Amino acid sequence: MHSPSGTGRPFVSIAVPVLNEEHYITACLSSLLVQLDPQQGEILVLDGGSTDRTCEIVEEMQRKHPHIRLLHNPARLQSAAVNLAARVASPESRILLRADAHAWYPADFLQRVVIALQEQRATSVVVPMITAGNGAMQEAIAAAQNSRFGNGGSAHRIRPASQWVEHGHHAAFDRDFFLSIGGYDESFTHNEDAELDHRAIAAGGRIWLCAEAPITYFPRKDLLSLARQYMRHGGGRARTLVKHHLTPKPRQMAPVIALLGSVMGLLIAPWFPAALLLPLAYAGLCLGWGAWMAWRTGKASLLAAGPAAMTMHLAWGWGFLRSLFRHKGALRRQPQS
Repeated sequence: MHSPSGTGRPFVSIAVPVLNEEHYITACLSSLLVQLDPQQGEILVLDGGSTDRTCEIVEEMQRKHPHIRLLHNPARLQSAAVNLAARVASPESRILLRADAHAWYPADFLQRVVIALQEQRATSVVVPMITAGNGAMQEAIAAAQNSRFGNGGSAHRIRPASQWVEHGHHAAFDRDFFLSIGGYDESFTHNEDAELDHRAIAAGGRIWLCAEAPITYFPRKDLLSLARQYMRHGGGRARTLVKHHLTPKPRQMAPVIALLGSVMGLLIAPWFPAALLLPLAYAGLCLGWGAWMAWRTGKASLLAAGPAAMTMHLAWGWGFLRSLFRHKGALRRQPQS
């Protein structure tokens, strides 16, 4: 990775996909601007057709910071936005960084991930993601997403030590390598990151988890939007498994089992009342966990963490099964990748 400025620091292009992010975009861009030298980097905000004040806010910031570029993302998807950024970034750029508008980045984030990418000779760097909330329900959702009970123990969610991993929350890429494997699969609306990581490793890539650069993520604010999000997450995971002929991990099957067990218990309960124990036991486990979280922290709002975890599990499981059956024909037709 060369440095055109001669300072030893590589030129960095930061891609920020957005769609109706007026409540978060100012904090996100501000947290990135303070750590980016205008002579050594750029911020590409890729708008998917916002109907709120997102673009207006970005244009206001752009007038003060010319190294911000606002671009139109006609495909609207995050995957397409990052691919577009990789193609149109400055010719000087050798590092592509993906930033989420729903996140806040610590002051040393950029420096840490760039150094990790270079020193580890990685093709990409991923980071831990800590979820935070404002308001009772968002705080409860954040608690569920930060816990093993809610997230199943994903490596980038449990704050482990820095290490080589197979997948994580995307932060920085070697731009040339990213382009060489075709970038994200734009047919994926969700789970495009895990799908890319699978192809990257198959192509000889190396993914480094930089535990020293955690980001703060702000989740959905209500259970309905949370359910929609997790249905898409589950569906995306199923598509990745189908496309690459992969076997799901036990933690990925847990929400599917919870969903199937609960539904089967309800269906056969009219003939075998004892079957109600299945959904009741699962609901009791989730609600009990939420009560324990509220007691442990002294925050009554975390009682809602139980329903949040149930929403995540059941929506993910439903999205997974629906996508799996929808694409089961592709499992037989597609060649091994």
